Amino acid sequence: MILARLAVKMLAACVSLALLVLAVSGAYVWWFARQDDRRLSDAIVVLGAAQFDGRPSSVFTARLVHARDLWRDDVAPRIITVGGNQVGDRFTEASSGKRWLAAHGVPARRVVAVPSGTDTLSSVTAVRKEMRDRRWRTAVIVTDPWHALRTRSMARDRGIDAVLSPTRRGPAVRTRDTEIRYVARETLAYLYWKAFHRSTDAGPNAV
Repeated sequence: MILARLAVKMLAACVSLALLVLAVSGAYVWWFARQDDRRLSDAIVVLGAAQFDGRPSSVFTARLVHARDLWRDDVAPRIITVGGNQVGDRFTEASSGKRWLAAHGVPARRVVAVPSGTDTLSSVTAVRKEMRDRRWRTAVIVTDPWHALRTRSMARDRGIDAVLSPTRRGPAVRTRDTEIRYVARETLAYLYWKAFHRSTDAGPNAV
């Protein structure tokens, strides 16, 4: 009887601890989603998202618009687009992003396309290699708000001195229900990353 009560208490303590960890991590995701650090940096890094035969999706376009605005505000002298492609695609996410930026006021010479990466971690790793080769160290990362904390954690783990300026437009921020869903999803993805240092993304940089 005593052992049974002790087991129940231990189970309750474990459940309480797990709920506390989830709550604190969710608060971190929510808080970092509201950061907007525009310090002068070597580059603005735009995380890729879906593209359709060279045309960025609405999610990707929202990120590109924000990156362009940061560039116009002289946050960094260049923009890095990153992301590979799916089998059969003619364009990569990186090249689609560069084409869009070049067509919307950013000189092509100011955009570095890194056509690699099928998820957040592999994209961040590819950006780190490009930056190291060019001796760039600091970056402002542009992605969706709820994706910000995990992306910054991955970037800093890979050696990039990264800060965040998430986009404030696009499908990820349209409704309260969408925000709640993304916060819940990113909370679990962030905890998985911290525990195993592996990405949970399914698809080309989808968030």
